[in-house]
Amino acid sequence: MGGNAFLLSVLYLLVGIVVEGARRVWPSIFLQKLSLSLDSLPARALELVGLMQPLREAYFAGQIRESGLRLVFGFTTIIIIFLLAVVVGVFMGSLRSLVLYRASRR
Repeated sequence: MGGNAFLLSVLYLLVGIVVEGARRVWPSIFLQKLSLSLDSLPARALELVGLMQPLREAYFAGQIRESGLRLVFGFTTIIIIFLLAVVVGVFMGSLRSLVLYRASRR
């Protein structure tokens, strides 16, 4: 479970790095929208826990650089992926236990 979450996190972050690098070298509307769509997952998660507004204010006040903001978004994405892996793992483990329990009763 942890291995798959780690690989998915690395893949997501690598895609983000490639898109961000390409956006800086070859600016286009497509790459801008792709970058925004990758940022929407951690931004919404931070919004849910009430951390997006203080982060936004710090960024616009110049207290945090874009690289720092990217690190926060990357870390948030890794947390989301690992939490999803845990939830799916617990669900699948519970389902497997239920099936084995019912099979042993027959």
